[in-house]
Amino acid sequence: MTDIRIRTEGRAGRITLTREKALNALSYDMCMAVDEALKTWATDPAVQLVLIDAEGEKAFCAGGDIVEMHTTGTAGDYAYGRQFWRDEYVMNARLATYPKPVVAFMQGFTMGGGVGLGCHASTRIVGASSQIAMPECGIGLVPDVGGSHILAKLSALHPGAGAWIGTTGHRLKGMHALFGFADHFVDEQHWPTLKAAMCESGAPGIPAHLGADDLAAQADFYIEMKTIAAHFNRPPGEIAASLAADPSELAQQALKALSRADPLAAACHIEILRRLGPKSTIREALTLEYRFTHRCMEQGNFLEGIRAAVIDKDRSPQWPHAALADVPAAQVEAMLAPLGADDLTFPEDLT
Repeated sequence: MTDIRIRTEGRAGRITLTREKALNALSYDMCMAVDEALKTWATDPAVQLVLIDAEGEKAFCAGGDIVEMHTTGTAGDYAYGRQFWRDEYVMNARLATYPKPVVAFMQGFTMGGGVGLGCHASTRIVGASSQIAMPECGIGLVPDVGGSHILAKLSALHPGAGAWIGTTGHRLKGMHALFGFADHFVDEQHWPTLKAAMCESGAPGIPAHLGADDLAAQADFYIEMKTIAAHFNRPPGEIAASLAADPSELAQQALKALSRADPLAAACHIEILRRLGPKSTIREALTLEYRFTHRCMEQGNFLEGIRAAVIDKDRSPQWPHAALADVPAAQVEAMLAPLGADDLTFPEDLT
């Protein structure tokens, strides 16, 4: 496959995304190739570590390839999108519970489906160019691919932080990604040497001299996060008013982003986080996410979100609700209700 390169190198199984011109967006075939490689390497004693990276400077992976979902969905065919999400979520769960170390190097944009590929690795590395975000509410989707699992855990540190990042698509740049989405900040000039060493040793260790740390920058963002998260640690109908009363630049940016998001998706994301809590599992998160994504084309606003963002590119989606406060609780409940026989299940070979 030309969009992804899978091979073994030394003691490592290597997965490299090669769709540089498309910002390494994940197609269905790419997802399935990753899942198949993970299954094969799980029982291969010659593979002691899995290393995931991508070609190009702009992006590790800027999301999923959603144009085909719009094409099929507007034709009334929801099966393609539902199968894509179902199989992708199984791959996400496999990564998150993999029996061997998985290392992800995430330069540039890591968004949506890229978070599902890179941010469930056991060792997650970012650099100065890294920008990690979950902008799904802006296209009528909830943060998925297990992103709600990460955001629910982040909310344990700062109540409301997961709702802030998820509903507004706030970008965590560089070291800021160390709050929930990454483990190590390493200057990107050292990445080739580090990758080579990991392939040779089969171990995910990072030499101390390659690490970089700016405690002051982290502390400043920690304070900002705590402050802005407090606005989102409120009933959904009160969030916008709370932000409007805060003149800070970050609060006003959040208010602007929230006003552009699909109110239904934002309300459902907040409810997903409430149900999950910080001790939830990746499977519980993916199951809730799938209940929304299974319905989002037929009963939600995903197709309109994609039309405005990708197809017509007018950036003016016509959401049915004017604001987050206008979304009925019953509609949120309906979007997240069990699917019966269609609920997400996980294969027996998943560890």
